[in-house]
Amino acid sequence: MADTFNYRIDHHGSLVRPAELAIARTAGDPEALHAAELQAVQDVVVYQRKLRSTVVTDGDFPREDFRSAVLDNVSGFRRTDETGPDGLVRWVAESLPKANGPLLADWAARLAEQTVIAPKASLPSPAYLAATTYQPGLGVSSARELGEALAEIIQAEIALLVSKGVRLIQLNNPLLLDQVATEPSPGPGALSFEDALAVDALAVRLDQRPEGVRIGVAPGWAAPSAVDTARAERLYTAVPVDRWILPFDQGTEAELDLVRALPEDRDVCLGVVDATVPELEDIGTVMDRIDPVGAFKDLEDAAVSPSRGFADIASRPLLSAEDQHRKLVLVETIARYCWGNEF
Repeated sequence: MADTFNYRIDHHGSLVRPAELAIARTAGDPEALHAAELQAVQDVVVYQRKLRSTVVTDGDFPREDFRSAVLDNVSGFRRTDETGPDGLVRWVAESLPKANGPLLADWAARLAEQTVIAPKASLPSPAYLAATTYQPGLGVSSARELGEALAEIIQAEIALLVSKGVRLIQLNNPLLLDQVATEPSPGPGALSFEDALAVDALAVRLDQRPEGVRIGVAPGWAAPSAVDTARAERLYTAVPVDRWILPFDQGTEAELDLVRALPEDRDVCLGVVDATVPELEDIGTVMDRIDPVGAFKDLEDAAVSPSRGFADIASRPLLSAEDQHRKLVLVETIARYCWGNEF
């Protein structure tokens, strides 16, 4: 798939929120918060342009966490008082969801107006939402039914995003890599592996795909200790996306196995720096990890990024803004070591 639309300097989408935005969010004034969000997004677009990133996002600044684009804009879900070990507030589905309007498209249109760099949008995958919000006895007959309803909403949003000028769309399903382990995790238990693949596959159908559009999936933030190659191949072939965004920051054989199992016609984005620790990776070490990929994957079909978002939960950033900046600069430097200055 080698072409000029590899978007080689990538990131997952969520960035550390500025202090002014956090203050506005706690103040309780909706108009002041919206004004602060507009200013923060405008500033972060300029910031990413200066980084020479090949994609630009809104940093997830208008949202509480990486699921909020959907959960805040569809009916049928109830927020609970429970918080999971990952820090995410638990939501439950009480009826089949219906969209109340665009999920991200309005913000994406603003991005497209502010930069010629490819606008990128990130959404939670429908299978992930179904697996984590389904609860028997609350008005939805099955997690599969919930997932299919969500897939229809997200598929329509993807088409709308593309019409607004978005060129890279990432679906996040942090549960999938656990399912390609040699000893798969049971996970939340609401969706089987096959049901999850079928649901996410429904969401990425795109009847018309303008030049340069890429749809990708981030199937998890860390590779399992060992990979079941057959299950990994099933994952990649069942969900027909262009790009897989894979963790590649620990130098393990399992990380290489995840890339090795990719079909030839799929792009890969390697998460080469650890977004959870402030220490910078040694460039030589990173390049030594990337070099073996060339034996089984055309690096012209590759990109690099951090291993995950820096603030998938707005109130719990993984790094400081300063450490985030250093990591993003390192990703840009690694890209130039890999491909020179031409992108």
